Order: sequence, then structure tokens, then C-alpha cells
Amino acid sequence: MKKHNFYAGPSILSPYTIKNTADAVINFADTGLSLLEVSHRSKEFVAVMDEAQALVKELLDVPAGYSVLFLGGGASLQFCMAPFNLLKTKAAYLDTGTWAHNAIKEARIFGEVDVVGSSEAENYTYIPEYTIPEDVDYFHYTSNNTIYGTEIRKDPDTKVRLIADMSSDIFSRPVDVAKYDLIYGGAQKNLAPAGATIVIVRDDALGHVDRPIPTMLDYRTHIKKGSMFNTPPVLPVFSALQTLKWYKEMGGVEAMEKLDLAKAAKLYDAIDSSKMFVGTVRPQDRSIMNVCFVMKPEYKELEPEFVKFCQERGIVGIKGHRSVGGFRASLYNALPIESVDFLVQAMKDFEAKH
Repeated sequence: MKKHNFYAGPSILSPYTIKNTADAVINFADTGLSLLEVSHRSKEFVAVMDEAQALVKELLDVPAGYSVLFLGGGASLQFCMAPFNLLKTKAAYLDTGTWAHNAIKEARIFGEVDVVGSSEAENYTYIPEYTIPEDVDYFHYTSNNTIYGTEIRKDPDTKVRLIADMSSDIFSRPVDVAKYDLIYGGAQKNLAPAGATIVIVRDDALGHVDRPIPTMLDYRTHIKKGSMFNTPPVLPVFSALQTLKWYKEMGGVEAMEKLDLAKAAKLYDAIDSSKMFVGTVRPQDRSIMNVCFVMKPEYKELEPEFVKFCQERGIVGIKGHRSVGGFRASLYNALPIESVDFLVQAMKDFEAKH
């Protein structure tokens, strides 16, 4: 039975990425060695790292003066590394979900945090209005909220340094990187298997805090060593390169955005026209990556039955996060539009039964 993978992360990867990674696990770059056992300092893997960094710059049109890093620790480690390197006295944060909330908690270890807006009181069902103060070291926001299904799709205008956690929507749209001083994201949504973190950092934003920074947590360490200060996550970086190549073949992030918008429109249209299902997010703040929806109160008891109904048809990963309940369909770049069509038909078939 064909599977339709809507998991929120780790999540669907392109067949191109999976096949090439599987082949490299057997024989990496015709070395006769598995990717699992090759030295990260071999010329073959150094070439992988160099090409991956270069392709990130090409696909996102990264200006000169920025470094691209592949690190470990996930985006959660960046919640600490970002303020460690950039927070001198005070920073502004926007609270739009669990991961933004966690980033705020870490930043408070290093200085004062001004939470300029929060939708926590309404279970993060919308993006709050906010004003960025000019007396802060930087403004931090989370572009896409995987659990709650909200997204900020426009790069903010700000007079202070700008940091974004783009874990679950990076490469799904063009980004004006020049507006940012730091962009980071876990790779396990739109790029690679779990284990790698992508970081794009403006070089001249670093070196301005007075505190000592542990070597491993200093971005300058990893810039100087080309993400090779310690052993990098070899397999995820190789897989990331395959995904980046696939994006380029598909027409780049502009083509990805066009496809992602079409997928999201199909599913939201099905939800909005349904007698049974209803979205959980204010329409103007809906994510095109993570679509959260529930059943209307009169059908609420049927939610477990619908999950089972989907599983029997090969639709996996749509059970909503416990913080929201209901359902969550993640529409990452590698998800074919046919899978969205299949889910929409399942929704219609289930509704017809009831």
C-alpha cells in the first residue's frame, strides 16, 4: 500500500534524497566505503560539505559577508547559542508557540527579554500584533509554528538585528537574507534526516558581547573551521545536499513556494467547505507547511475514528499534537500534491459516511 506521509518531523524527503543517501550508505562517492564509516575529513566528504554550503547560498541568494554552517544540537541548541553570541543587555522576542516560548526561556539566562507580543492566551491560534523597540540588541521570531499551524510569511522590517527560527518553513519561499543577522533551523522538516542544524549568520554580527563563550557554542569557531571543528553529522549533511540539488532541479525556492501554496489551498478549501472539519487558526495567519484542523463539536467524538480511517488508507502522521488535538497535515516541500488530493478525498469519503 502506498503511504502518504504527513508527519511533522522527521518528515517526508524526496525520493531523490532517499535513493542517493541509500546508495551512499552502500558505496559513498565510489570509495568502496559506506557513508556511515567514511572520515569527515576525507576529500570526498569535504566536497559534500562545501557544495552543500554553496547551494544554500545559491538557493536563498545569500549575500556576501554571511557564513552557512551545518551544526548539531537541533534548533533547540540555537535557542541558547543565539543569545550567547548576540545578546548584550536586552532582546525582543515574539511569542507565537511552544518553540518561541522555549527560545524566550533560554534568552532570559543571558539578559533582559521584552516579549513584544504573545498569542498564548488564545492557544497560539493567531500571530499577534507587535512593535519592535529600537533599544534592543535584536528581535527574534519563529517564522512557522509547527504545533499550532501559524506562519509569518513576510520578512519583518526592523532597525535592530533580526533573528529567525525557520526550522519548518526554510526553503519553502524566497527570503531576503540581507535583512537578517541570524537564521537557523533543524534540518528534519524540509531538508534532511534529524541530526543536522542549518545556520546562516552575518559574520560582522559576531564578536560584540563581553561574556566568554564556550568554544563549541561560539559561531566563530565553526565559521573558522568550515563546520568541521568537531565531527559534523555526516549522513544528514549528505542528505541535505541531495535535497538542495533536488530543489535546484525543481526550479528553486520560487517553484517550491508555488507548489506549497497550491497544496495548502487545496486542503484549506476542503476544510472550509466541510460540514465536519474546521480550521484552528485565524485564516490570515495560516501556515502553508502545517495545516491544523479539528472536527466541529457535534462530530468531536469521531476524531479517533477518522485517524484510523486514514491509517487504513495509507495516510500517516495526521494526528494533531496534544496541545491542539484533532489533526495536523504537514505539507513540506517533498510531499506530492497527489497526497493532498488523497487526504481531501478521504475527508469527503468519511464525511459522506456520517
